[in-house]
Amino acid sequence: MGLFSELKMAVPWGHIAAKAWGSQQSRPVLCLHGWLDNANSFDRLIPHLPKDFYYVAMDFGGHGLSSHYSPGLPYYQQNFVSEIRRVSAALKWSRFSIMGHSFGGIVGGTFSCIFPEMVDKLILLDSTPLVLDSNVMENLLTYKRKGIEHTLQVEEAKEPSRVLSREEMLQRFLKNNSHVGEECGELLLQRGTTQVATGLVLNRDRRIALPEHSLDFISRELFVHSIKKLQANVLIVKATQGYYDVRREHDKDKESVLPIIDKLKSVLKERFQFVEVPGNHYVHMNQPHHVAGIISSFLQSRASTPAQL
Repeated sequence: MGLFSELKMAVPWGHIAAKAWGSQQSRPVLCLHGWLDNANSFDRLIPHLPKDFYYVAMDFGGHGLSSHYSPGLPYYQQNFVSEIRRVSAALKWSRFSIMGHSFGGIVGGTFSCIFPEMVDKLILLDSTPLVLDSNVMENLLTYKRKGIEHTLQVEEAKEPSRVLSREEMLQRFLKNNSHVGEECGELLLQRGTTQVATGLVLNRDRRIALPEHSLDFISRELFVHSIKKLQANVLIVKATQGYYDVRREHDKDKESVLPIIDKLKSVLKERFQFVEVPGNHYVHMNQPHHVAGIISSFLQSRASTPAQL
């Protein structure tokens, strides 16, 4: 499974890039990376997974090798969700599994609620299928305001991309992503940068800043309504030093994830699995063997069908 092929799918603003492992005739698994990462997020994990699946890891718009959105078009969660529908249409998939890390899990979870008949299994790596508004209510309008202001500032500035040496780029990346090891940082930068005459430039669209600017925070009522629509079997793999220690200042209290887990258990019953593994938010890259066996068993298990209400 070390060998992969590059894919490029046309969209109205350019293309969505992806990399694929395995045979197109095998059962498809769409792999979704986290915020500001790219498809290389899965390079170290997929070789440890079952060979009889077709794994496609896409770069979200504005990330990796995918085109930036057209001028004036915002990077909202709903737009990333629609990218999954575009990719599945391009690949002619009517039903597939989704594996998402962090923000990719939220996008994949949202898609699985909106298009439940299309997703048979949902694997969330240190992620949840949706994000509740309970912890951020007082900040919601500020997030929206800052998101709009940041986009306008970037558009107005029209500054050229900053050129850094390979070493400078790596050190800056590791400083901003303390949970990523050096080897994994280099891997993400391979796809996340472009070589120019005097060094490297980042590929990502600078209009993309904080995830809070893009996320759809929802009420508990909408959360419950949404997960009742799921037809997929769901696996959450939680890192013991993960999600709540990275990027999200307001979510350091682990208790805030428990209502989500409890509700998933009560609604999905035997279709839901929750496993904790040692490691941090990037455990699927840093120690892929910690999660590979759990994911492999889940992929190869027979999917339960939702009980008829």
